Amino acid sequence: MAKTTAMRLLELMVLKEDISRVIEYLGKNGNFEFQSGTSDAPNTIQNKSRELFEKLQSFRTYLNIEDPEDYDTSSGLPEQADMESAARIGTAVEDLRSREMSVIESKKRVDEAYKEALAFSNLKVPYAELEHLSFLSLRIGKIDPAVLDDLIFNVGQRAVIMPLGQDKTRILAASSKKGRFALDSELRKHGFVALEIPKDFQGIPDDVLAGMKKQTEEEQAKLKLLEQERKNYAETHKAEIIRLLRCFSIGAQIQEVQSKLESTQLVYRITGWVPAPLSSSIMKDLDNLTEGRIALRQYNPGEVPSVTSGREKVPVKLTHGKLVGNFERLIFSYGAPLYGTIDPTPFVAFFFTLLFGIMFGDAGQGLVFILIGILMAKGVIKKFPVSPHFAPIFIAIGCSSTVMGILTGEFFANGEILIPVSRFLTGLFGEPHDHILHLMPSASAIDKLFMFFLFTIGVGFIINSIGLIINISNNFMLGKRAHALFGKTGLCGALFFWYVVFMAVRIGAFRIGPQFYDWIVIGVTLFGVFFAHPLGALVEGHRPIFPNGIGSAFIEGVVEILEIVSSYLSNSVSFLRVGAFALAHAVLGFIIFTMTELIGGAGGIAVQILGNVVVIVLEGMIVAIQVIRLQYYEFFSKFFTETGREFTPFRFKYK
Repeated sequence: MAKTTAMRLLELMVLKEDISRVIEYLGKNGNFEFQSGTSDAPNTIQNKSRELFEKLQSFRTYLNIEDPEDYDTSSGLPEQADMESAARIGTAVEDLRSREMSVIESKKRVDEAYKEALAFSNLKVPYAELEHLSFLSLRIGKIDPAVLDDLIFNVGQRAVIMPLGQDKTRILAASSKKGRFALDSELRKHGFVALEIPKDFQGIPDDVLAGMKKQTEEEQAKLKLLEQERKNYAETHKAEIIRLLRCFSIGAQIQEVQSKLESTQLVYRITGWVPAPLSSSIMKDLDNLTEGRIALRQYNPGEVPSVTSGREKVPVKLTHGKLVGNFERLIFSYGAPLYGTIDPTPFVAFFFTLLFGIMFGDAGQGLVFILIGILMAKGVIKKFPVSPHFAPIFIAIGCSSTVMGILTGEFFANGEILIPVSRFLTGLFGEPHDHILHLMPSASAIDKLFMFFLFTIGVGFIINSIGLIINISNNFMLGKRAHALFGKTGLCGALFFWYVVFMAVRIGAFRIGPQFYDWIVIGVTLFGVFFAHPLGALVEGHRPIFPNGIGSAFIEGVVEILEIVSSYLSNSVSFLRVGAFALAHAVLGFIIFTMTELIGGAGGIAVQILGNVVVIVLEGMIVAIQVIRLQYYEFFSKFFTETGREFTPFRFKYK
C-alpha cells in the first residue's frame, strides 16, 4: 500500500542580490512550503510593485478591460522596462480620464442650465407682478416628481400646484395669503426646495433655449469622441496592460515574502519543506539560477528538532495520477493523514466510484455524466457547480453508472431498450433473461433482492476491514504498538469483527451453530478490547498499569465492549442504504417509464425528459452525499484517530 509522499527540509542561504529571483522560482515551481523565518507582523516597508499593480487595476477598470484569471508563461518579475511602460500608460490614461471628467462636468452644468430654462419657458408673466398681489402667495422651486401627485392631493382646495416644464421637477405653488403657512408646511413635508427668481423674470426667450440646446449637443459630441478614444486606447494597449498586471502581481508577492524573511544586511535565510523526489532537482535549479551563489542543505524529517520533539508535524502530500488525484480533496476535507502513514486515496477513489454506480444504475444517465466530464475536461463547460478539475470523477462515476445500468437493464428510465443486450449477455452463460439483475420488487425476484442486499453488506464488510487494516498498519509504522494491538479498531477489535462475520456466514450458509471454540476466540478478542488501556501500558512499559484504579479500568472496559458491538453492527447495517438507494432509483425509473407510456405523444416525451433531468440532478446529488457519508463515518472513522497537516506550498496567486 502506498504511503504519503516523503518530505525533506531545505535550508537556503541566499545573497541579497539573488533573493528576488529565488522567491520567483519557488513561487512558480509551487513545491516549497515555508517552515520558519517568516514573520506575521504587519509589513511597514513600501511595496512599490503592489502600488503599481493597484494603479494598473484602476486603469484597467476605467478602460473596461476584463481582468485576467491567472498568469501565463510570460509572467515574471517586473524589470525596469516594465516600470517605464507602466509609467507611460499611467500618464496617458490619467490625461484621458482628466479630459473626460472635465467634459462630463461641463456637460452636467449645461444640462442642468438647459433643464432649468425649459422648466420656466412657459412662465411669461413677470414674477414680480405676481408676487405683489395682495391676495396671492406664490412659491417656485424644485420637487421630486414622484411625490407631486401626493402633494396636490394633500393641499386640496387650499392651493394650486402647477408643474413647470415637461419633467415636472419644478413647480409653481399658489395659495391665498391666509393659506400660505399651511402651503409652506406641506411643501416642506414633500421636500420642496425654493429657487431664487429674479424680480423681472418672465420666462426664457426661444432663441436662448435653442442656443442652450445646441451647447448640450456639442458637449455630448465631445463626450462621445472621448469615449471612442478611450475604447481605441484600450484595444491597442490591452495586451500590455494585462502583461504588466501579471508581472506586478508577482512582484508584489515577492516583495511581501521578502520583507518577512529573517536576514542580515547581505544574506537571507529560508527554510521550507519540499517533496523528497523533487528536492534534488530544486536544489540544482537554485544553484544554476544563482550561479553557485547559494548555500543549500537538506534534512530528513528525523533530523529536524521541531519534528522529533513533537512541536511540528511534517506536512503531508499525496502523489497520484489525474483520476485518483481528484479524490484528494475528499480526504483533506476530512483531515490530512499523518506523515509516513498509508495513503487512503486509491481506496476512496475505487469505493466512491463503485458505491455511486451501485446506487445510481442507469446506462443512459451514466452516459450523461461521462459527457459532462468530457466537456468539462475539454473546457467547453466552464461554469458548473463544481470545479472543472473534477472532470475525471464525472467520467468515472458515469462509467460505473453505465455498467450498473446495463446490469439492471435501465436506459434513461426505460427498462425495455436494453433487453436485447441483456438476453445476449445472459445467453452466453445459459438461458437468456430480460435483465441480468432485476431490482424491481416482485414475487419472483424477492430472493434476488435479498441476495443483492447481502452483497451491499459484503461491500461494507470489505470497506470496514480495509479501514481496520490501514489503522493497524499505521500504528505499527508510527511505533504505537498498543493502539495497533488493542482497542476496538486495533487487532483485537478487528479479529472480533471478522470472526463474528465468519460465524454469521457459517451459520447462514452451512447451518453450523455456535461452537465452544467460537466463544473462546470471541472471549480472547474482547478481552483485548476490554483491557485495552492496561494491556497497552503493559506492552509499552508504562507504569502503573491501572493509573485510575481497577474499578475505573473495569468501567472503561464495559463502555468499550458496548461501543464495539454497537459500532460494528451499525457500520455493517449502514451499507443497507446502498441497496435501498439502488432500489429507489429503479422504482423512480419505473414510475417515469410508466407515466411516459400512459401519457404518450409529445406529453410523454416531455415527462421522459423532465423526469430524467430531475433524477440526474436531485438523486445524483443525494447519492453523492450518501457515498461521502459512508466514506466519512464508516471508512475514515477506523483510522483517522489523529490528523496530520496538509502540504500547502507557496504559489503565486493572481486572485
